Amino acid sequence: QVQLVESGGGLVPPGGSLRLSCRASGSFFRIYVMGWYRQAPGKRRELVAVVPEGGDADYAESVKGRFTISRDNTKNTVLLQMNSLKPDDTAVYYCNAEMRPTNMSPLNDYWGQGTQVTVSS
Repeated sequence: QVQLVESGGGLVPPGGSLRLSCRASGSFFRIYVMGWYRQAPGKRRELVAVVPEGGDADYAESVKGRFTISRDNTKNTVLLQMNSLKPDDTAVYYCNAEMRPTNMSPLNDYWGQGTQVTVSS
């Protein structure tokens, strides 16, 4: 079974920074896309940033210039550096990975358990 484990959430004042980390473990053939989504109370889950293997990252318009996503394929890890945080960034952040369990199997989406980010004075 594949597992995604996030860490790095917490409480930070406006303008502060946090770095989220997500590591994939278990049995799988290949990870194609890794990324971060977030969900605030009463709102739909939304994309924050994604990065395919060997490709360029895509960011939500609301985080461009403030967040940076990076990926370490040798460690099956994706990071999200969040700077200049705003109260609107407050949400549960979920790690996502698009994987192929075996060479001949279709792609599957996997999700982490989520980590809370709270931006408040």
